[in-house]
Amino acid sequence: MDARKLLISLVTCLGAGGVGAVFMARSVGSWYPMLEKPFFTPPSWVFGPVWTVLYIMMGVAMYVVWNKRCQTGKDNLACLLFGTQLVLNIGWSAIFFGFRSVIGGLVVISGLWLAISGTIQQFSKISRVAAWILTPYLVWVSFAWVLNYCFWRLNK
Repeated sequence: MDARKLLISLVTCLGAGGVGAVFMARSVGSWYPMLEKPFFTPPSWVFGPVWTVLYIMMGVAMYVVWNKRCQTGKDNLACLLFGTQLVLNIGWSAIFFGFRSVIGGLVVISGLWLAISGTIQQFSKISRVAAWILTPYLVWVSFAWVLNYCFWRLNK
């Protein structure tokens, strides 16, 4: 195990979550509570722990692929897609919470879903374990997409 690579992977992913949280901070206590929400919206306190676990899982998947990729010499598409989904993850927080744009958030989260799906597909060519580690992330973002869509429909 390469502790340095693991630390870099975890800090990268948790750092992306931290950047996203900066965009959320202003709106979580003011704008977000005012939105009409579907009945199945989880309580606000659920999101922090869920996202923390998901960012850790992303970091572990990144670490696994980073180690395997160095051994197998696979192409860079997996890394490109992983980076893209991290940027889109931050972008969703910036658009949805920072700019308070529900429809913009819906557009970004749609791209995020595609990027995660592509990442899982590419990771599976390098490590099935890494691909499986990202599966709960895709499930959660699928749920978040449904919430975002409902927010848009309820708050037009």
